[in-house]
Amino acid sequence: MLSALTRRISPRMEDCELTFLSRDCIDVAKAEEQHQNYVRSLTRMGLRVLHAPPTPDLPDSVFIEDTAVVVDEVAVVSAMGATRRRPEVQSVAAVLEQYRPLKFITLPGTLEGGDVVRVGRTLYVGLSTRTNAEGVRQLRELLKPYDYEVACVGVHGCLHLSTGCSYLGRGTVLLNPDWIDPSPFRHLDIIRVPPTEPWAANTLSLDGVVLLPSSFPETRALLEERGFEVYTTDISEFMKAEAGLTCMSLLFTDHQAHLRDADNGRSAQEVTAPCIMVPAV
Repeated sequence: MLSALTRRISPRMEDCELTFLSRDCIDVAKAEEQHQNYVRSLTRMGLRVLHAPPTPDLPDSVFIEDTAVVVDEVAVVSAMGATRRRPEVQSVAAVLEQYRPLKFITLPGTLEGGDVVRVGRTLYVGLSTRTNAEGVRQLRELLKPYDYEVACVGVHGCLHLSTGCSYLGRGTVLLNPDWIDPSPFRHLDIIRVPPTEPWAANTLSLDGVVLLPSSFPETRALLEERGFEVYTTDISEFMKAEAGLTCMSLLFTDHQAHLRDADNGRSAQEVTAPCIMVPAV
């Protein structure tokens, strides 16, 4: 079963890290409501939603995608490019070790999960302000035993690779060429976002269904013309924090999900993930 690990927003979310945007007032109560709707959208798409322990003192901790890269065989825990965000990874690693063996990116290498877009057994990794060449090198070495290819992608003008690029399935990538070098994706079908909607490339897709922010009607029409079923949800407060749809969940397959739920008497849709302490990274 495909699971989505999520985490509640911090009451300090207004103090989030920003790189390319100017600070705007975030309505935390509205963000909480939007996050609840986001979780409902994940469930509607057929994902089993897990909840990592809250970390109220860490402003960016809702953006859980950045803390790790999870493939079928292993979870690679990030060394965050934003120094202040590095404490976020410990509690997520404690959850992930219930599902995968753990590997770690170590400094001076930095890598954030938002810079990774997976297409089959190829992981495209953005060289950005948060992920450096040493982090990419370490990821390549850690995944080499499992026959994954790691390809570098140039990122300019946005925070992460996933800010300007997402894989829709069906051999198709949605991409903003002003921010993302399209050449590594040349063997795929590339849909370019409308110039009026530069932030629309960050989507969450599953089996031909695409979750898209509700503020991008032109992109929605473009995707529907291509035969994709599109769901929308409002994430306006999260976009003020330089975030997109993928930022708020960490997706992985849990082959033992039904057994776990039967043993614990829990719902198959929403589960609170266990917390076990692991060494700080």
